[in-house]
Amino acid sequence: MSHSQVWRTHRQYAATAARWTADNWRKEADRRRSLRAERKPLVRDAKRALATARALDPEGITSLRHRAEREVRSAKRRVPDPLWLFASKTALGAAVAGYIWLPAVPARVWVWSAIAVTLAITAAIVWAIVRHRGDDGLKPNAEEAALLKRLQPPHWKEHAEQRGLVGTLTGQPTLTESGIVCAVRLDGQWTPAKLRSAEDHVRALLGARTDLRMQIKAGKRGGWAELILRTRSAADGDDLAWTPERRSLGIDTVTGDAVTVPLGERLLIAGRSGAGKSVASRPLLFDASEGEANALVIIDLKRVEGRLWDHRARVASTPHDVIDVVDELETEMLERLSVLPKGQDTWTPTPERPRITVVVDEGAEVMTAADKVPYETETSDGKTRTANRSALPGLESIARMGRAACIDLWWMTQKPTIGDGIPKQIAPQIGVSICLSVRTPAEARVVLGEDAQAKGWTADELPVPGVALIRDGKRKADPVKVRYMDKAVVIALPDRTPWSRTATPATAPALTLVKNTAADEPATDSAVARVLKAIETADEPVRQKDLATITGLSKGSVSKAVKTLTTGGMAVRALDGRLTITRGDDTAAA
Repeated sequence: MSHSQVWRTHRQYAATAARWTADNWRKEADRRRSLRAERKPLVRDAKRALATARALDPEGITSLRHRAEREVRSAKRRVPDPLWLFASKTALGAAVAGYIWLPAVPARVWVWSAIAVTLAITAAIVWAIVRHRGDDGLKPNAEEAALLKRLQPPHWKEHAEQRGLVGTLTGQPTLTESGIVCAVRLDGQWTPAKLRSAEDHVRALLGARTDLRMQIKAGKRGGWAELILRTRSAADGDDLAWTPERRSLGIDTVTGDAVTVPLGERLLIAGRSGAGKSVASRPLLFDASEGEANALVIIDLKRVEGRLWDHRARVASTPHDVIDVVDELETEMLERLSVLPKGQDTWTPTPERPRITVVVDEGAEVMTAADKVPYETETSDGKTRTANRSALPGLESIARMGRAACIDLWWMTQKPTIGDGIPKQIAPQIGVSICLSVRTPAEARVVLGEDAQAKGWTADELPVPGVALIRDGKRKADPVKVRYMDKAVVIALPDRTPWSRTATPATAPALTLVKNTAADEPATDSAVARVLKAIETADEPVRQKDLATITGLSKGSVSKAVKTLTTGGMAVRALDGRLTITRGDDTAAA
């Protein structure tokens, strides 16, 4: 090995050792700094208690004063020295020990040697830290430097009284990839909720700009709160354009990790106009329409977003279309559940009977326009009767029962209020909530839960557009920057055959009914008689879904009655699904 190679190897080892030393020095220094910020107030409280004891017992006769003195000493012992002071004491102690063991060496030599060694070690560690930070560390910008300075405990303590924050004290602030994080000690009657209500006073003390996102939530232990200033994002610098290789929903602004939402969940996607709700949903719609065992159904009465996906999904854009597709979905759901094998909890998607994701775009419009839709049916006496039908009962049934049948409902709205934008029967069934910017804290609580504000889920403070909070029971209240999927990208996606019960492939396996289930229980004689009469008196073949309107029976009762009639040979089903009465050897055709 040549001299240059040896020197290069030594330099690499030295750099590695310096980096390791710098990392451990920084971690230990941060640990000691955090402990000092936490425990110094305890020393202050102990000194106040000692001053009170001295006033009550000037001569130290009672045990009150002695106990207060012990508590002061104990509190001081629990406050660690700064790391530089600890290192200096250690070096000095080593020097004194060396002088005791080697008395022949002059004391002056030992003192200067200890000082020189201490200075050399400190200089080497500082150089390693500075060099390491220069490579990949975080450097505060001008705004962050000012905020870090004002978050220091001395500055906070000096200005807390005039800002109405007496009884609070900050710990040592930390700059992270997602902003500044600082613990705040709460004394007296202060709580995290009370500090959150005093956010304007905190912002004034720090001199923070009004549009800087600030979070105040409960700390990791009682008596502490956590103050977060979102001065930066871990997603900064990432390419957020959606591509088939980057198929995640977005990027976590705190951790920088890709965020995905798996299929099979009932979703609520909410956000005010302009928040980016449609753009945020496109990566999810792609996943729901991709693959042989996945199918997408979109209910879009605005006829904007649905038109982008009509080459990959079935789109219902009129109130009558909505009711028709909901009828098909509900029939498919009940049929799947009726043939679900015993002991199996959920349906297994196949290319013939895939997982169906039903997306309701702008639920408030569907609740209004598809609630009372006039339908004309012909009665037994040949007259035409108009009956109002609603798509909401079917959608509510899908929300309650569809998951087991692999038919999942996604509800999207820009008016997230119970009863106006979200039906009361659907809201409790939601498993995952995706909330972009909303207008009020009340709307944020409807989407993210009643405890949203207290736990940091402040969707009313999110920037617009393209930033969301995702609450699924696992994630923290960390904002997500959603990926941008352009309209041209959606239009250019490969075509897929839209789902439809009438378009089921001929190769689909025949259904085998499961024994001993409620679906196999025979229909009542009265229901069979009413359905038979309705089919017999009709001038033309009747659709099964119209029988419920004509007879006034439930869909389940009609289904059982039709099954009884067809298996008994009293009625026959045509190729298009319409029903007629068997008359001898002749069967009326549609």
